[in-house]
Order: sequence, then structure tokens, then C-alpha cells
Amino acid sequence: MSQRDILKSARTWVIKIGSSLLTDNGRGLNLDSIARWAGQICALQDQGLSIVLVSSGAVAEGVSRLGLPGRPTAIHEQQAAAAVGQMGLIQAYESQFKIFGKHTAQILLTHDDLSNRKRYLNARSTLRALLDMGVIPVINENDTVVTDEICFGDNDTLAALVANLINADVLVILTDQQGVFDADPRNNAEAKLISEASSNDEMLMQVAGGSGALGKGGMLTKIRAARLASRSGTVTCIVHGSSPDVLPALQRGESLGTLLLADKQPIAARKQWLASHLQVCGTLTLDAGAVKVLQTSGKSLLPVGVKAVSGTFKRGDLVACKDEQGKTIAHGLVNYDVQEALKIAGNSSEQIIPLLGYDGEHEMIHRDNLALL
Repeated sequence: MSQRDILKSARTWVIKIGSSLLTDNGRGLNLDSIARWAGQICALQDQGLSIVLVSSGAVAEGVSRLGLPGRPTAIHEQQAAAAVGQMGLIQAYESQFKIFGKHTAQILLTHDDLSNRKRYLNARSTLRALLDMGVIPVINENDTVVTDEICFGDNDTLAALVANLINADVLVILTDQQGVFDADPRNNAEAKLISEASSNDEMLMQVAGGSGALGKGGMLTKIRAARLASRSGTVTCIVHGSSPDVLPALQRGESLGTLLLADKQPIAARKQWLASHLQVCGTLTLDAGAVKVLQTSGKSLLPVGVKAVSGTFKRGDLVACKDEQGKTIAHGLVNYDVQEALKIAGNSSEQIIPLLGYDGEHEMIHRDNLALL
């Protein structure tokens, strides 16, 4: 069985379309292309597939509508452009899908929506309900209210988080490149397209290039998105959005773009949520022994294995666990606030009462609240 046959059996797809494709390189929305993608998505849905669309383009469309010389750098100006552009973007999707008798739903998300466990579960339930109703959700980052502290940073990452959220089978990232090359094709005529690879292949990070003027992402963010999506067992295909009949061709198993495979078993939904957090409240630096225990035995993190504590966090907050070289190896919900953690770090669990004056949890982070990265 070819690896491409995975796409033939995939039933739940997340499809992300980038700004450069949607806005025709800054000249307003490319309605002809939107119409083609809408028709292809409807054809897939008519075969029984569930489709979620993650769309960039609000800020870029707003820039075009307002006649601005380029993407603003000030956050409030980006938010204003997004507010204007989102109107045209969602109107374009609604009108094109309506031609095929399909209902769409607009969903705007911030990272804060998925960091909060209750809102995360609510978002998942809503998306599942929409898909059960045959509706095509159109998701974008809520650029109008987002700030640097809570933004995803790019819609590739948002698409991967959505794939985790609904346990999608495949993430398709439509871009203005043919896929991932073994060198930068813009300045190396010998660069070759990588047809298939593991999402976690370190070589991919080395060959990823930069981003375009309109979008915030680039090939590097797409590789990172594929890694993030792979945590739920999702395969990722990075492909040129203007390839003829691109989505049905992928579904037929044709060799287009770059297919990045999920080479790990999907992790449980709760641990997906823990692992997917991009922002943490603090850091625990672990000694080599603690790192080995976490990575090989699936046990809890005890205070004795913690060498250093930093950040500002309370009991129940999400923290990153790093090795002594600074590499993040896990995320977890900590059982102590930062001042308590500082007191007990490096000590055995039997020392918790003498150090704190009361008997707390024996674990700094319980294994049920810990997700390896």
C-alpha cells in the first residue's frame, strides 16, 4: 500500500489556505480561485468527508480594501485591517459555497480559547456538531482582538491545533509553493521536491525557507504545524493551491506536493491539549535522571528531579519541563505555585512537610497531567 493511499481513506480533513493565494499577491481577494476551492471542497463533502477550512487573508484583504501600502506593523492597525478584511473574506466564502447548496459557519479563535480547557472542549463540541450537520466551518484567527501575547502567530499553527482539536485524519496546507524542497528553489536550480517524509525529520527544519510579504508564516511554520498535527496522528500535505483540481487529486492518492507522515501513535485527547499549548506560565529545568525517567517510564515528575524553577505560576498552571540544555521535553500542570516549587525543588518528597510546613502532593507534576513533546 502506497503512503499516498492514506489520503484515500481519510474521512476528516482540515484545509488551510494562505494569504498569498487568497489575495492574489495583494490585489484583493482572488474570487476565481475561491470559487474553484469551494467547488472542490463541496465535491469532497459529497463523498462523505468532513471538511474544516482554516483561512488566512483577513488582514491582507483589509490592507487591499483600505488602500494601505503594505501590512501595518502597529497591532491596532492590523486589527483594524482585519476587521475590514474579514467582512469581504467571509462574504466571499458564503456566496461561493451557497452556489453548491452548502452551509458555512464563521469561527474566530485566539490561542486563549484553546488554552482554557473549558473553552477548548466547547470549541471541539461546536465543531463536531457543525460537521455532523454537514456545515463547513470557516476558521480564522480573531485578528481584531488578538494581541502579541495570545496570538497563534500564523494560521499554519492554528490549522494544526484545529486538526488536534477534532482528531483530523489529514491536514492540507495550500500554499504558493509546490511543496517542501531539499534546498531553496528560489536560489538553487538543483533543488528537488521532497515527495514524502516524516513530520519529525530534522532535515526538514534545515531546508525550510522564510515567509512572504502578506502572510506571517513560511515553510518553517508549515513544518512545525505538521509536527504539531502529527500528535493526533494527522498526516500533513503541503501543496500548491493552484494545482489543477488539487484537493480531489490528493484524495485520489496522486503524488502532489509533500506528504509528511505522522510516525508516532496518536496521544490521548487530554495530553494533546497539554502538548499543544504554545504559551506556558513557567519553566522547570530537570536533571538528566528526571529527563530519562519521564521519557522512558511514563512516571510522574518528582521534586527531587527539578534543578531550577523560573516564571510566575500558580498551582494548576501549565509549565514547560526542559533539560539542562534548554530543550523542552514536556508540558504539564504543576501541583505547586512558584514559591512553593522553589522551596522543594531538588528535594525528596519526604522533605515536603519540613520545607513547606504542610503535606502537599508528592509529585511536582502527576503523570496524568504530563505530556511529552
